[in-house]
Amino acid sequence: MSTPQQSLILPTANVELERTLRERVERRAAVVGGLGELEPLAVRLGLVQNSLTPRFREPVLALFAADHGLAIDGIDKPFGHSTRDLALMALANQLPSSALARVHGLSLHVVDCGIAEAMPPHAALLSRRIAHGTRNSRVGNAMTLEQAHAGVRVGMEIADSLGGNVLACAGMGQGSAEAASLVLSHLVDVPLHDFVVSGPDMRQDVLTRLMGVLQSAQARHRDAVDAMDLLVAYGGFETAVMVGAMLVAASKRSLIIVDGLAACAALKIAARIAAPVTDYAVFCRSHSHRGLDEALATFHASALLELGMDCVDGTGAALAWPMLRSAAALLTDMHETTEVRIAGRPAMTVPVLDDPA
Repeated sequence: MSTPQQSLILPTANVELERTLRERVERRAAVVGGLGELEPLAVRLGLVQNSLTPRFREPVLALFAADHGLAIDGIDKPFGHSTRDLALMALANQLPSSALARVHGLSLHVVDCGIAEAMPPHAALLSRRIAHGTRNSRVGNAMTLEQAHAGVRVGMEIADSLGGNVLACAGMGQGSAEAASLVLSHLVDVPLHDFVVSGPDMRQDVLTRLMGVLQSAQARHRDAVDAMDLLVAYGGFETAVMVGAMLVAASKRSLIIVDGLAACAALKIAARIAAPVTDYAVFCRSHSHRGLDEALATFHASALLELGMDCVDGTGAALAWPMLRSAAALLTDMHETTEVRIAGRPAMTVPVLDDPA
């Protein structure tokens, strides 16, 4: 199967810029001592924007929501809520991510990629429904090739319309994590079980039932080969839309904040289309799901924050945003210092006011 036409995505690697960024961060951190993980993060942000003074504008937290045909086989609702319920609660400021996004200056949008039930109009709702949920991947393809391409195009259009340079992505929906597990297992050749087990407290009967459903889907689509094959086979619509959004965001040198299994699956598919897209991604987590450990390991990455949360709403992205702003501030909002001596006193540092930052 063919892949969607990709926008030009440049790798962020720049040896000279990286060296200059590291020197600048080290000089500024040396005033009070090392700043740990903030230092390499600041360098990373400079490389993303190809700038010594990275600045963010109009950050967006997008919750991509869709239903999955696998739910027919008894896939549990996330914390007992339907996809529509979660989307409505996000729009009504009844989820932690909604409140935290507002507090930290993130513009929250819910993207209806394929919620099974109708959604009422709302200013923060982007209605981009591909269909009323995917089909059951255990008995056939989750979507058609045309729907997969349509989903990617929708995501591209969304990212292209954003005026800012930060896109935080989280997927939600009944069957979303399970579909993402199937995609990731196939792409990285890691046992499906490793992505499905949520943790040591997962009941064995629940795991056995879930594995039975998902292994049946996996067996049906064992011959899927490329990125679009896997979207067609397993879905979901939220993953397809995130793929397109990530590709265009990276082509615009925007920062991509990845939260959750579905977002990880979307990034992995996007990387099969254009490998440098991962240069623009940082990772956070709203959920303690053990499968996320495996997903992050496939990117040789760790989450910005580990707070032991168990959410499904992008809370991790909202909490990571202040940390990212803080890292960028080391480069943009802090004057250089230099040592001066005053007679009879030890050397002291004073700001150099003409610093371009």
